[in-house]
Amino acid sequence: MSGTPLPPGTPAYAPPTQIPVVTTPFLPGYRISRVIGVTFGLIVRSRGLGRNIVAGFRSLAGGEITEYTQLLEQSRHEAIARLTQHAISLGANAVVSVGFDTSEMSEIMTEIMAYGTAVVVEADPTAPAAVSLR
Repeated sequence: MSGTPLPPGTPAYAPPTQIPVVTTPFLPGYRISRVIGVTFGLIVRSRGLGRNIVAGFRSLAGGEITEYTQLLEQSRHEAIARLTQHAISLGANAVVSVGFDTSEMSEIMTEIMAYGTAVVVEADPTAPAAVSLR
């Protein structure tokens, strides 16, 4: 599962466009016709010496450490891109119930995993029903 380069002119952190990827367990306007199973995208990043030094100085003053924020944002988008490619390779045309798990390794590396359920969806011709909590 290697990340695919974005088309020219696409913002660096654009959402996936090949297939729908959602955090909900359903996709409005579609019905799930087949559940394929778990799909994931994994990336491990090192903060790097330069970023650690700059971030160390910023942490003395307090507030957001933008170097780490940007690194984590970029990493999450890469994990989603890898999740999307993995789901497609399994035969899915959508991913539902997407979430993230993040952990630190050896105090210098961060692991980011995006996971979800790879599914096959079809357009649902029935009119949407009102949701009731009763």
